[in-house]
Amino acid sequence: MDKPRQGFAGLWNISFGFFGIQIGFALQNANMSRVFQSLGSSIDDLSALWVAAPLTGLLVQPVIGHLSDRTWLGRLGRRRPYFLAGAILAAIALLAMPQSHGLMMAALLLWMLDASLNISMEPFRAFVGDMLRKDQHVAGYAVQTAFIGAGAVVGSLFPYALDHLGVSNVAAAGEVPDTVRYSFWAGGAALFGAVLWTVLTTREYTPDQLRGFDGGADVPAAPDLAGRSIAPCWAWVGAGLMIAMLVYAWGMEKEVYLLAALLAGYGVASMAAIALARAGRADTMLAHIVGDVSAMPPIMRRLAVIQFFSWSALFIMWIHTTPVVAQYMFGSADPASSAYQAGGNWVGVLFSVYNGVAAVAALTLLPWVARRIGQARTHALCLTAGAAGFASFLFVRDPHWLLLSEVGIGIAWASILAMPYAMLASSLPAAKIGIYMGLFNIFVVLPQLLVATVMGSIMKAFFPGAPIWTMAFAAVTLLVAAAASLRVGTERTARIG
Repeated sequence: MDKPRQGFAGLWNISFGFFGIQIGFALQNANMSRVFQSLGSSIDDLSALWVAAPLTGLLVQPVIGHLSDRTWLGRLGRRRPYFLAGAILAAIALLAMPQSHGLMMAALLLWMLDASLNISMEPFRAFVGDMLRKDQHVAGYAVQTAFIGAGAVVGSLFPYALDHLGVSNVAAAGEVPDTVRYSFWAGGAALFGAVLWTVLTTREYTPDQLRGFDGGADVPAAPDLAGRSIAPCWAWVGAGLMIAMLVYAWGMEKEVYLLAALLAGYGVASMAAIALARAGRADTMLAHIVGDVSAMPPIMRRLAVIQFFSWSALFIMWIHTTPVVAQYMFGSADPASSAYQAGGNWVGVLFSVYNGVAAVAALTLLPWVARRIGQARTHALCLTAGAAGFASFLFVRDPHWLLLSEVGIGIAWASILAMPYAMLASSLPAAKIGIYMGLFNIFVVLPQLLVATVMGSIMKAFFPGAPIWTMAFAAVTLLVAAAASLRVGTERTARIG
């Protein structure tokens, strides 16, 4: 027995909430550097302020994935309680963000916003696997990608559109322009409304129904940790301590200590999980998560390398595009100037273009190309197009020509959102899709943490006052990801349709 096939309306309802979630992410990605600099941050401190976003994803998504695999709240179901809770908290953060009275308040609200968006987003990835047959996984992720692109277009264009409607785009030092303020408020309402649509128009399969479908099963027990050695755990702790000593000895930025703490923290968490297993408590959440990290399917490990380098480039883009465009295309690095704010609005347009291209490419270009050359090669080709788009920032000085650059980036973005999940989804145990989707996100947020903690030190040491070189870093990392894509092999024929 298999799950019923979903029509277009079903695919729409399953993923429509992602439209609202991505409006929130788009407002965050396109405007938070602008908000931070408007509140007094220097460009060298942006990476440290942004560290909250990937850190919350790293901590929240595996936990939410584990919990949602084991949740059943009657009519609300398995994943939808998390959709709703995350949407409510994210809407509150969006409403409060423009009222920030200092950098600390803005950074804390960014933490709250990103955590809330992740609480909603992670179960949406698993929701596709829950609700769709395996032969519809690609279609489900393609529709989800289209909604991601459409939501990002709307979120990115809010400030630009309001500026052209006469809303003030300039604010006094230490304040946020009205265009950004009203955009965040409208985005909060749109986010909540879209997620509520999915909650009200879908009904999840009960645990008994899922067990009745092909591939449905009870949640497997955690891998046996009791017999494992703790020696590798000490290696993780040692690596963290070594990095901390190097940061101190070389005078690197203090945020790099966070990277050291994460490595050591994983080692300590692994020790604790082994100790719990040896004490007969292997069914705890910590033991499950640590055990599942080591038991990842082989294809997930191969795709993790691609995700690591792909998302390094994306995080560089989200942090540095506004200062790059404002300084090199609009002629001002001063956040209080009208030229800088005009550059910030143009970044919203650029981000809307790459997201719009992604929405179209996900439903048209990617299926057509993948049917001819396979998913892995298609992904490599798309990532190469994105690398070309980033590299063009080094030479283009007319901001309008950057629209062409964003086409290449948009094609890469479409593939990043669809292809790895399409290649992965059918390889995951049905009863643990939530936790594995959450763990897969580790390889999305780890590179972001690396960028957030290390990029500031690199820029200060080698390219002070020249943020344009961050785009070169982004281009190179996408080329590395493209090369890694060519090494991915699957046991099934790579088809999209």
